[in-house]
Amino acid sequence: MGTLVYDRDRSAEFDDRTLAHLQVIVVNKLRRQESFAFTWSDEVRTVTVWISPHTPLEFVFHGNRRPRLNRTWLEELALAASSTSGLVVLPEPPEDAPMLEDDPTIA
Repeated sequence: MGTLVYDRDRSAEFDDRTLAHLQVIVVNKLRRQESFAFTWSDEVRTVTVWISPHTPLEFVFHGNRRPRLNRTWLEELALAASSTSGLVVLPEPPEDAPMLEDDPTIA
């Protein structure tokens, strides 16, 4: 399990595959100086945070190998991040969707 650390005092755990996809979306939004809401749920609660270019973020991966990226999933996450509801963790589309090598410029 990887960890997203938000503003140094709040964190959320995601499997490394999900975290890698979230990282691409978040970094691309912040690179364009775009702020957005990000909502995730765990077994206890649902949390929504506001992410801006000024928010300290860390993506801490448990494994040492980056997962291959699923283009369809990246596109769905990017659409969600640009919506009024903001980024939410969506289920990964089927494995037969196009897969990409590690390319952080996609989305």
